[in-house]
Amino acid sequence: MQTHQLIKSVSVKKSKRVGRGGKRGTYSGKGGKGQTARSGRNFRPIVREVLKRYPKLRGYKNRPVGFCVQTVSVGALELKFDKGDTVSPRTLVAKKMVARASGRYPQVKILMGGQLSKTLTVKGCAVSAPAKEMIEKAGGTIKA
Repeated sequence: MQTHQLIKSVSVKKSKRVGRGGKRGTYSGKGGKGQTARSGRNFRPIVREVLKRYPKLRGYKNRPVGFCVQTVSVGALELKFDKGDTVSPRTLVAKKMVARASGRYPQVKILMGGQLSKTLTVKGCAVSAPAKEMIEKAGGTIKA
């Protein structure tokens, strides 16, 4: 190996080129004035700017992330379930009418939509008032 083949392992930082002309040092009167030139300057912290952009809604911190109630219509129950079956989040997941939410059985609400002629037992689901009326009219029951 010869001296012209040697490579530096650490780059040498070049010295800052000072301004040309005048007796004012680095910038030579071409910049650096204003707020940055004053002693005790105080820029607003960026953290405060970020915090101000968060929504100031009631209960914002307490709301679960990704929380939603999955809905099923009465007409869909008519197609998938037989007479006398029990409708619950577990059976709805088994029949692939709703999906699990982060490994858990979801909260389900049964809504009006379509016709129902079968007697069904609804267990562990929220039910809207018109859907409840239709299920009970068909001879079904709703359990909490």
